Amino acid sequence: MKVIIEVGHPAHVHLFRNAIRLFEDRGHRVKIVARDKDVTLCLLEQYGLQYESISIQKRGMMRLAMEVLQREWHLLRIAKEFQPDVFLSFSMCSAHVAGLLRKVSIIFDDTEHASLNRAGWLPFATVICTPSAYKIDLGPKQVRYDGYHELAYLHPTWFTPSPQVLAKAGLEETDTYFVVRFVSWEAAHDVRQHGFTREGKYRLVAELQKMGRVIITSESPLPPDLEPHRMPVSHAELHDLLAFSTLYIGEGGTLASEAVVLGVPAIFVNTLSMGYLEEQQNKYGMMLITADENVGIEQALAWGSDPNIKQKWQAKRQKLLADKVDVSVWMAGFVEQFLQSGNTSNAS
Repeated sequence: MKVIIEVGHPAHVHLFRNAIRLFEDRGHRVKIVARDKDVTLCLLEQYGLQYESISIQKRGMMRLAMEVLQREWHLLRIAKEFQPDVFLSFSMCSAHVAGLLRKVSIIFDDTEHASLNRAGWLPFATVICTPSAYKIDLGPKQVRYDGYHELAYLHPTWFTPSPQVLAKAGLEETDTYFVVRFVSWEAAHDVRQHGFTREGKYRLVAELQKMGRVIITSESPLPPDLEPHRMPVSHAELHDLLAFSTLYIGEGGTLASEAVVLGVPAIFVNTLSMGYLEEQQNKYGMMLITADENVGIEQALAWGSDPNIKQKWQAKRQKLLADKVDVSVWMAGFVEQFLQSGNTSNAS
């Protein structure tokens, strides 16, 4: 089996990297094509994954449209040479090129409000794989699985946090510290959405500092007086840092879900939401979703001051893990079975 995997975002690297290893271990050939966005290429290199870059992130709708055409052109060239059996991605580009070449395209999606991207791939994709908590019915092409994207790389099968990362950050396992995330608000689905105000960011840091150290990961530049809080380790080491933290609070939904599957309390401050985050809040009681920064800050102070919070959340994590699948193992098995049978009901 020959597989093309298109990664256009750092989160895609994490989702696919263990499945790539499984494919290769089973004798399949994998070609990775990548969009140069944020730290995507850096992560691929840190994980030792060879790739071919097909575009650089552009700003603005017109330039973004030109970039999509560029990605599809380069992807088509690569695919004609590689002759894949299947494309795996989040992207309309893979769905379009696969359709043109009459190949199978399997799209992974967990973000209901990314409607523009969905409109681009839905008519062309062969199969769409979504978490069971996904709130939209996509019709007969949709296959649901009991998991979250974050369980493709943070499931205990694949991830054991390293205390050595804490030492690099000047921390110990017993320290109280908080991971904070601010996003850039430049994605298409972020239009007219918001999280923290500038004043809210300062209040959040000031209040958390009374209880412990504050570590910030931010997509956009920080004000000079918040810059000393910037994360002191690499992006590939962020999950080790997160795993030992007391609490996560921020505007990033992926990092919120990563905290939950690691057994860390998570507060998602954003006007948007997703089905899988709502399940983590409502079914497992491990997250708070709020558009009100003041509500988020007050909950952070309450959870952060509870001396037993880590033990409580680790117990909740065990229930979550018992309910969910190892998504990398599921993904590799699904792709193999689908290509063999051509029948999603037999593969799922």
